[in-house]
Amino acid sequence: MKPWHLAIAVLLAALAGCIGALAADRWIRANDEPTLHEFVHDELELTAEQSKQLETLEAAYAVEYKELELALRAANARLARAMDEEHEFGPEVAAAIDEVHARMGALQKATINHVFDMRKLLNPAQQQLFDRHVGTALTRDPRA
Repeated sequence: MKPWHLAIAVLLAALAGCIGALAADRWIRANDEPTLHEFVHDELELTAEQSKQLETLEAAYAVEYKELELALRAANARLARAMDEEHEFGPEVAAAIDEVHARMGALQKATINHVFDMRKLLNPAQQQLFDRHVGTALTRDPRA
């Protein structure tokens, strides 16, 4: 086989692999439940005013989420450094774990506050559907 034939075969194989991965990803996502934001936007028939208010909430939450996510990453980096330095479950590792947990808790609390802020924008009928969706999402088996 000539070298350029081999190069073309490798490129075609790589392209086929990429296409297969993209198709699998889309197939898997098609079977997933909609995210809460997708559900609110797509299923609850929001009024123009509700949509406007929701966009404002989402913009503010995006900033807060990014800040909290960066703080969590920094805490994880400190944990990695402590583990590398101590090589056991020592006091620095324990303190770093506590910090990671605190950052995770802050992120979860901010997310829950955002969920309740979104709920406040909805009318009673929308709130009922929203509550059901949230309850299902929180109790769904993640392995399913």
